[in-house]
Formats: sequence, C-alpha cells, structure tokens
Amino acid sequence: QVQLRESGGGLVQAGDSVKLTCTSSARAFDEHAMAWFRQPPGKEREFVALISWGGDSTNYADSVKGRFTISRDNAKNTVYLQMGSLKPEDTAVYYCAGRGWGQSPAMYDYWGQGTQVTVSS
Repeated sequence: QVQLRESGGGLVQAGDSVKLTCTSSARAFDEHAMAWFRQPPGKEREFVALISWGGDSTNYADSVKGRFTISRDNAKNTVYLQMGSLKPEDTAVYYCAGRGWGQSPAMYDYWGQGTQVTVSS
C-alpha cells in the first residue's frame, strides 16, 4: 500500500508564502503523475495543480495560476507545492494525490492525510 505524507501547512498571513511537501512510499514514484488538491471549509475537494512523471508538464487551477508552483524530486520521492501571495480564500486542507491524471479527485489512486493551511487577513 502506497503512503503519501504531506507536511508544511500552518497559519500564515495574507501575502505570505508557504511550501508544502509530500513524500511517497511508492517504488515507482517516477512513473506516476502527482497532484495537489484542496478542500476549503464546507466545500468539495478541488484541483490545485498536477505534474507529470518527469516534471516537464504541469497544470494549474486558474485560481492559483501565477501564485503556486508544483515541482518534484524523483530522487527523493517527493513533490512540492510552493504557494505565494496567499489569500484568505486559499484556506483549506491540502492533499497530495498520486497515480492519476486530470482535475478530478476520482482519477487518483493514492491520497495523503492532508495538511491544513489557514490564511488570515
């Protein structure tokens, strides 16, 4: 069973930057695309960003484009989400997802437990 573990969340102020980290136990980590999703309070889980297995292709939700950057280090089985110019509406539990593609949570096989990011105004 593959385990994904996120870290790096916390309470920050609007305009701040935060970097989330997700480490995977998958043996074939470098063969799978990875993604970040988030679930704001009282809302559905939504797509944030994804990155191809080699890191050469990325895709972002319009709401975070230009502010967030997804990257990966296959040697460390790790994917990152660098978040900048944070807004209160970015407040959510952020989830790492593995072995899938696209913007639907249903398309991913593996999930982390989530890390809370709270942005105060």
